[in-house]
Amino acid sequence: MTAAPEPEHPGRFSLRGRTLRQMTARGTIVNAVFLVGVNTLSVLRGLVVVAFLTPEDYGIFGVLVVSMSLVLWLKQMGVSDKYVQQDDDDQEVAFQQAFTLEVLATAIATALMALSVPLIVAVYDEPRLLAPGLVSLAVMPALALQAPLWIHYRRMQFARQRLLQSIDPIVSFAVAIALAAAGAGFWALLVGVIAGAWAAALVSVWSSPYKLAWNFDRRVARTYIRFSWPLVAGSGASMLVAIGTLSVGQATLGLAGAGAITFASSITQYVDRVDQIITQTMYPAICAVRDRTDALFEAFVKSNRLALMWGAPFGIGLALFAPDLVRFVIGERWELAIGLLQAFGAVAALNHVAFNWGAFYRALGNTRPALVMSAVVAVACVAVVLPALAIWGLPGLAAGMALLVLASMIVRLYYVHRLFPQFRFWPYAGRGLAPTLPPALAVLALRLVESGTRTGLTAAAELALFFAGCAALTLWFERALLREALSYLRPRGPVAAPGRS
Repeated sequence: MTAAPEPEHPGRFSLRGRTLRQMTARGTIVNAVFLVGVNTLSVLRGLVVVAFLTPEDYGIFGVLVVSMSLVLWLKQMGVSDKYVQQDDDDQEVAFQQAFTLEVLATAIATALMALSVPLIVAVYDEPRLLAPGLVSLAVMPALALQAPLWIHYRRMQFARQRLLQSIDPIVSFAVAIALAAAGAGFWALLVGVIAGAWAAALVSVWSSPYKLAWNFDRRVARTYIRFSWPLVAGSGASMLVAIGTLSVGQATLGLAGAGAITFASSITQYVDRVDQIITQTMYPAICAVRDRTDALFEAFVKSNRLALMWGAPFGIGLALFAPDLVRFVIGERWELAIGLLQAFGAVAALNHVAFNWGAFYRALGNTRPALVMSAVVAVACVAVVLPALAIWGLPGLAAGMALLVLASMIVRLYYVHRLFPQFRFWPYAGRGLAPTLPPALAVLALRLVESGTRTGLTAAAELALFFAGCAALTLWFERALLREALSYLRPRGPVAAPGRS
């Protein structure tokens, strides 16, 4: 069944002859393909730099990043989400008001970060954190100056937005690798982050469709605060988990333990970035159709199925091949991280189920569920994760994180069912994991009959078998969805009406 293109959405974006569903799906696919390559640089940077750094050096960088993130969390007020959600008549003024709030939040966060550096040095009893902690403040203005990217995001000009964003990881990758090879130690990662952020900021300001100007409005500020404070609390709970685990890990296992935790987290965050691509691509469109439950549910189900095609194989694959990654790629001095990598991989696969539920609540202007989730995460961290890490070390952390994800999953599914009563968890999860489990079992079966010393060639062959099997079964199970998704890459023309398939 075909239908004429949907009407334009004045003040928000132009569909340019496409339907909103076609525009959204096309943006999701294009952004995913484009940014998977860019974000892969982050993982490659970590893997290459790890070869030049000791676990202690990587631990210093991890302690610094996570500790600074506690203050940086205060800046994450959800300003960009609220800016995308609003429908003001004068969009240039709306952007300037949002940009003003972003600058204020950045200034406050920078001052707090400067004051917190000596405290971090004292808490960790590590004088080497002082100089890089102060230097890291240089990244803060650059983050605020990247605000013009929100304009392209709200307009669903994804190619332009992502092209500008890609400057950050590319510059960061090149600088970090060059400095690491030159023997700069943990400074390679820090300077790389700063260089990438400023390169992206300068280009963002140069290409901004609107003039950057100061425009503070108390009424607007209050609406942003009402929208954002539950999101701030939610990100604060995530910071509690990160900082708590790193602090207890460093106190229990030393900087090597902190380095193992940081490295395992950075690897699993790779798959989360792909989820963020899908969610961020959809968010402007979700805001535009927030009064249509049928369209929201279709977007929720199909986006989750697309994410599981990637997330499940990556997570299960990491659990299967973590020992090979350490032995044949990054070096056996990282052997202490193997169990943690395996556990985090399995948790990452499970955590993909209904991963983007919060975006739909934000589009409806209801951010309170994020507050409930943050409370559950905080309680689980204090009651389970940190004690388990302190008592049993990294194996305890792995078990504690599994329980934390299980608790958060219960809350997540509760809110999903409130928003979409027709959602059925078991058929959805089973379909998402089905293409991954047979190849995983095949790899385990091969290992049972292996003999002799395991080689890198054997590991590579098993890895190829696993991902080839996942790809083949995904094409079989999800062929209809993939065919529909790929159809959105064709030239404009009559397409299915939104909400129908």
